Amino acid sequence: MRNIDLSPFYRSTIGFDRLFSLLDQAAGFENAPTYPPYNIERSDENAYRISIAVAGFAESELSLEVRENLLTVRGEKKPAIDEARQVVLHQGIASRGFERRFQLADHVQVVGAALEHGLLHIDLVREVPEAKKPRAIPIGKAAPAALIDTATVDAPKAAAVRKAA
Repeated sequence: MRNIDLSPFYRSTIGFDRLFSLLDQAAGFENAPTYPPYNIERSDENAYRISIAVAGFAESELSLEVRENLLTVRGEKKPAIDEARQVVLHQGIASRGFERRFQLADHVQVVGAALEHGLLHIDLVREVPEAKKPRAIPIGKAAPAALIDTATVDAPKAAAVRKAA
């Protein structure tokens, strides 16, 4: 009962197909991965931070990639040399690899990442180009319409204009 058919919108909109694809993907959130947990925070009007809980992962075991408005965070745990001899009586700390994807809006850029106390912080900023920002258009007085003096216009051209009208 949660399926929504967005196909009628595809017929009457141009350029919004990516938005409707995102809505289709969001509708299937029941199967979305839950590991590792993360927070998305807004610290300013155009500044965001994604914090991902990556306890147990070293900086060398994590990778970030941005490609066409898609941020991908991967973690791959490398087995330690001593793990073969180690016997785990209870394992409550997950050490499996993961891949988490975030769809970024237009003009959102990743400006930095830091691993601190088991949290991977990814800082993002929306930088809208000047050409895309709204601008005010001053309203001035209209210039008076210029009159055409038929005496200065070529006589044959003036006759042709009269015939056309």
